[in-house]
Amino acid sequence: MTPEQLIVNGIALGSIIALAAVGLTLTYGILRLSNFAHGDFMTLGAYLTWLANTRGVNIWLSIIIGAVGTVVGMLLSEFLLWRPMREARASSTTLIIISIGLALFIRNGIIFIWGGSNQSYNLPVVPAIDVLGVKVVYNQIIVVIMAVVAIAALHFLLQNTKIGKAMRAVADNVDLARVSGINVERVVIWTWVITGTLTALGGAMYGLLTAVRPNMGWFLILPMFASVILGGIGNPYGAILGALIIGIAQELSVPLLGSEYKIGIALLVMVLVLLLRPQGLFRGTI
Repeated sequence: MTPEQLIVNGIALGSIIALAAVGLTLTYGILRLSNFAHGDFMTLGAYLTWLANTRGVNIWLSIIIGAVGTVVGMLLSEFLLWRPMREARASSTTLIIISIGLALFIRNGIIFIWGGSNQSYNLPVVPAIDVLGVKVVYNQIIVVIMAVVAIAALHFLLQNTKIGKAMRAVADNVDLARVSGINVERVVIWTWVITGTLTALGGAMYGLLTAVRPNMGWFLILPMFASVILGGIGNPYGAILGALIIGIAQELSVPLLGSEYKIGIALLVMVLVLLLRPQGLFRGTI
């Protein structure tokens, strides 16, 4: 496989990681929560999309259904887990352990309901497009376009809306934001809504490129965290750039190391960044 082909594959993979990594970095930047269940919520979004699509629903409407279901799941976790933990002033270690438990609960729930077999969307097979000798799969084009649109919408929301400005204020200083009259709990709800939407979209897009399977999100959690750390923890724009770098680096490593070591490349990048530039490429703020 040529380097150009690997770069195209890496951009598509990086776009998917970017969607999920943005949600992960927003969760940390606003809630100070390192959510290891994030990847499994991504899987949930893919399964809900698959479920709707294989019941005869249009793929785009299925993606919306998957996003709504994922947002509902995240809001349930907020009311049942994270809000009580914040009120109890639980330590970050406790929150991490709870998030790992939540991840296992979601993954095993998916296996219990839908089984452990790989699933596919009910979509026609479209031949790849030849662009200057590089085979570009139709679904890769859709993935990149959807990622660009979603990220542009997020940028507009953060920079030009009241809730976006409130989210940035809470990320900078939650106590000062509360004193200034900002409804912090409302910001928290909106954070989960945005995070759930982006995460489900990433899961649905990943399902277009690969099979829908119970551990798909868990295998992406390390590249997500690597992207967040590379870009600067709490910085969504840094997470996007970090995700593209991670995605391309993983794909370029395949001819040398094989596909089974791609996650190891993400770990290597994360370790090097922590050693050489712990703050990441950009300042960690929304």
